[in-house]
Parts: sequence; C-alpha cells; structure tokens
Amino acid sequence: MDIRWTQDGEERSARWRSENGAPPPRRIVVADDRTKADDAYRLACEGTALLWQGDFQNARQLLQAMARRADRTPKRKKRKAPEPSRVQEFHLHRQAQGQRARTLGMLLIPVEAGHAVPLRRAPDVRQACTEAYGQADEPYVVSLRELLGVVGAHEWRAKGVEIPALAGERIHPHYGVFSPVRGEYVDLVAEAPIPDGTKLAFDIGTGTGVLAAVLARRGVERVIATDQEPRALACARENVTRLNVNVEVLEADMWPPGRAGLVVCNPPWVPARPGSPLEHAVYDPDGRMLKAFLSGLSARLEPGGEGWLILSDLAEHLGLRTREELLEAFAAGGLEVAGRLDTRPRHPRAADPGDRLHAARAAEVTSLWRLRPAQG
Repeated sequence: MDIRWTQDGEERSARWRSENGAPPPRRIVVADDRTKADDAYRLACEGTALLWQGDFQNARQLLQAMARRADRTPKRKKRKAPEPSRVQEFHLHRQAQGQRARTLGMLLIPVEAGHAVPLRRAPDVRQACTEAYGQADEPYVVSLRELLGVVGAHEWRAKGVEIPALAGERIHPHYGVFSPVRGEYVDLVAEAPIPDGTKLAFDIGTGTGVLAAVLARRGVERVIATDQEPRALACARENVTRLNVNVEVLEADMWPPGRAGLVVCNPPWVPARPGSPLEHAVYDPDGRMLKAFLSGLSARLEPGGEGWLILSDLAEHLGLRTREELLEAFAAGGLEVAGRLDTRPRHPRAADPGDRLHAARAAEVTSLWRLRPAQG
C-alpha cells in the first residue's frame, strides 16, 4: 500500500511499511529541523503524520520530546469518581498505551531501496532492516519509532541473551520473536523433574527455541519444537544449530505427529486481543492457545508422561481469568495436577510503583504446572 504527500510543490508517493499493522496516515506534512516539538505533537494528536526531511539525530530528539508530552499526567477535574475495577484499569492502560503508540508513530522516516536512509547523520540500518523485513527493492516510509525498534532488535540479536540454564550460553532472538529476557520461566523448566524414561519431548510454540534447548541439554534424547510463525521458526533453527542440540524444529499450528513423554508449552499469558501482530506472544484472545493445549494434551502423552504448562497468574490479578477457571480447564481436558513449581518475576516493572498495573505485577507468580491424564 502506498502513501502520498506533497513536497516542493510535487505529488510524491512511496510504499507504506508497518509491522504493527498501523494503517497508512491520511494526512502527511513535511517536517525538518525547524519543526517545534509542540507543533509536531499537536499535529500527531490530530492524526497528521510528519515526514522527516532533516537531520536524523534531530528526529530522534524530536521523538523523545513528543514522548515526554505524551507521558504528562493530564489534569483531572476535582470531582469524586468511582475507582475503576481491575479489568477496567487494565483496559484503560492498554487504551492509553495504544493512543501513545499511534501518536508517536506519526513521525515518519523515508527509506530508499536497499534500506538506506537518505538523511544527514543517519545510521547504517541496512543489516537491521534486512533481518526484519527481507530485501527492499523499492523506497518506503516507516515510522521512526518502528525503525528504532528494528535497530534495537538487531542489537539484541547480535548480542544475545545469556541463559544461566544453558551454562551461560546465549539465545539470539530475532525481530518479532519474544525474547527470553524474563529468565524465571526458563529456570522453572531447568528445575522441574523430568518424567522417568522420557526420550522424546515436544515444545509447543517454541519461539526462540530456548525451552527446547534446555530440555535437550538436560538429557532428553530428542526434542521436537513447533511454531507457526516464520520468524520464530528461523530463529529457533538458528539457535538450536548454534547450540548443537538435538532439536527438530517443525512448522505446525500446535502439535507434531505422535506422542511424547514430556510436552512443554509457554502460551501467551494474558487472555486479551493483541493490538498488533507483534503482541501475539503476550496476548491470546479468550485464551485460545491455552485452551487448545489443555484440551489436546492428554492425547499427546505417552503412558506415564507429563505436560508442563508454564503460565503467569498476572491475568488473575488483572481480573481477566480466575484460578477456578484455570482448574476447570484442567479438568475439562481430563488432566490432574502432579505438582507445581512457582517463582516470582524479576523484571523491573514488578518493582515500579509508578506503573499503572503495579499492584498486579507485584503480586504476579509464574508457575510450572505438571499435568498428567487424570486417573480413572
């Protein structure tokens, strides 16, 4: 899809690119080093995009200035209003975050064929953009915010994430694949007792392949890891090859053929609609993946086998799911709990009282549920 704008009295166009699925802006004005932050923020709030033609580093500074304005706490009228419920607070938070993202996404950057940015002091983003987007044979326009995210993802991919459960070796996440920076859930898989006699394990929704690699390093003879996202499949294959572990990565909606002595799944934790394609690793509408895993698990286990469900209870603290509903889903799948390991989150937001969802994050517990077919 193309976008159009007027520059120097001429009608111009370029391809519109947005990995978040943002629609192309309808109104575009040209901005440069003379553009003031207040004017840019006002235009963005009104739905007018700014196509930058000045110094690249000045564009970054302008984006930071717009972000400061977006983060200002609005003055509220002095009147008593009922406190929002936990669910309402969650949806208000997501609504505010979505509006912030849309506003800051209005600062646009032109990119030439081959992923070259034709601006003064622009960094070389060709490798980062090729990793995220593939080859580019024509010019395009992208939001500066997304472009900086692509560059950041490239840096994470190059550096990697150290995994203590892999003896300090690193997992290298690709753009758009959930990074294992929250290592507590990986530690649970490294600690849980593997069922006796397990020779084959499945890792459902493998992402970077980190859990499959941990299982292989723990002595499981063969691990099959599945995913349906092309980026995740490429990422997992690259990681397991680098780590030299016996993991086969298959494209599948969920299940590979056959049965296994151990089936592991770390589904999206929050049963809500993702705001963009990149949020599917966190948000799962109506808990569809969780329900599909629980309903199909028993039929995929060998006798004496276990299914490990790694799940945060954040949704419970947000009022989006109850513990009773989770236990009922176990029972509906013909499953019983053989054991459970718990851990507390270590990420910074859990200790940030300024976070709008701080109360829920501070109470969060991530659990590894050891599930097996119910006896009788």
